Amino acid sequence: MRQCVEEFARVKEVRVAVNARILEEALKLTAVERAELVDSLLSSLDEPDRAIDTLWAREAEARIDAYEQGQINAVTLDEVLKKYR
Repeated sequence: MRQCVEEFARVKEVRVAVNARILEEALKLTAVERAELVDSLLSSLDEPDRAIDTLWAREAEARIDAYEQGQINAVTLDEVLKKYR
C-alpha cells in the first residue's frame, strides 16, 4: 500500500511539472494562438459520451412517464422564470 501511495505521489509530481511546462510554452504564444488553443481544449471536453447520453435518455423517459402518470406536474416557462427574476 505504501508503495502505491508513493508511486501516486511521484506520478502526480511529474504531471504537475509537465502541466507547468505546457503552460509556460502556451504563454509564449500570441493572444490569437492562445485563444485558438483554448478553443481546441474546450472543444475536446465536449466529446460525446454514450454512457452519459444513455443515462440522460433514461432520465428523460422516466420524467415523461411520471408526468403521464400524474406523478409530477408541468409548469409554464413564465412560472420557472419568475423564480429567477
